[in-house]
Amino acid sequence: MLKLNAVILFLLDFYIFFALRATNIRFIKTRWFTILWWGYSLSLLVGLFISFQYNIPLSIRSIILVAFFLTAVSKFVYAIVLIVDDLRRGGIWVGRLFSRGKGKDLEERIETLEEPLPEVPKKGISRSDFLLKSGIIVAALPMVPLAWGVISTAYDYRVRRQKLVLPNLPKEFHGMTIGQISDVHSGSFYNKKAVMGGVELLLAQKPDAIFFTGDLVNNVASEMRDYQDIFAHVKADLGVYSSLGNHDYGDYYFGPGDSPAKRKNLQDLIETHKVMGWDLLMDENRTLKIGNEEISIVGVQNWGTGRFPKKGNLPKALLGTEDKAVKLLLSHDPSHWRAQVLETDVDVMFAGHTHGMQFGVRGENFQWSPAKYIYKEWAGLYKQGASQLYVNTGYGFLGYPGRVGIAPEITIFELVKG
Repeated sequence: MLKLNAVILFLLDFYIFFALRATNIRFIKTRWFTILWWGYSLSLLVGLFISFQYNIPLSIRSIILVAFFLTAVSKFVYAIVLIVDDLRRGGIWVGRLFSRGKGKDLEERIETLEEPLPEVPKKGISRSDFLLKSGIIVAALPMVPLAWGVISTAYDYRVRRQKLVLPNLPKEFHGMTIGQISDVHSGSFYNKKAVMGGVELLLAQKPDAIFFTGDLVNNVASEMRDYQDIFAHVKADLGVYSSLGNHDYGDYYFGPGDSPAKRKNLQDLIETHKVMGWDLLMDENRTLKIGNEEISIVGVQNWGTGRFPKKGNLPKALLGTEDKAVKLLLSHDPSHWRAQVLETDVDVMFAGHTHGMQFGVRGENFQWSPAKYIYKEWAGLYKQGASQLYVNTGYGFLGYPGRVGIAPEITIFELVKG
């Protein structure tokens, strides 16, 4: 992916650079512009390589990734403007080519065109010059919300409250509250104080139990070294229950194959859950008891459709829960719900994974994100028959170190008999 991104960025650089040189902006034609343009691009790619290959401070790595992301988005937007103009110019040129010199062969027709596309400037500027210059402004526009998403929204934790109506809920559990966080992605963090603020916000809600639904890290267990003590504060009277996500297995660092280092990394991650006091459910279940009443908390390893790992064993996880009135399932990937969970008597599945793509609009009665074109269930509560699914949009972030319109989420559920 690093090599692919480098190639794409350089192709965009060449395309945009020579398009800009065609304008009449004086500074762009100078030697200094050439040095700044290519110097910045090379520095960005070198920084990107270093950030992925070497252990550098998270704050520096985050600055590099933010700069790369914002630069790539702006250049991509500007390239679209240039392509539109080139298609327009090419269409006009082809039209003129075949409308002139009828009866002549193609070579003679081309010779009749003095230049590819002569344009008469109107009010001092040609249409192409206008598009090239205005395109700079258009390309700069995404920088504002994306930069704001990093500065203001990356750690702007929001509490979302959701009632879960369960017909079979034992009366002792009526009114019980559950907190959910998901997708911590500790390898992306660069502000320990802000992360602790989110944990304090969760604890201030005083949930009776807490669920964590996977992706504690980006790649390796050591990413939790600076944040283990913070998340060890996450406690609840009825326990903290957790599951694994696709990033927790180390596939994106060690590769999809098996190796001693990869097995050790997973064991280190499992140990991290244990040290923090979280009850990690690996295709197993726990019985939650209040008075004489019981419900089941079930947890599976990651199971996702498409390219994502299918490690979870749902039938195994449900063994021994047959006589429980209510079953609550922790499963990281929401695609698991339609693929397998709807065929069982699980009452509610709690998931994460999508992040709401960290971009979109989310209100009380309306929500939209590009994630909806990938996942049918991507944020909030979904119901089918007697089964329910809730998708948490995540506590952390991955790739783009910010959020636009999709805030990091802490969910508080209230169980209601009805």
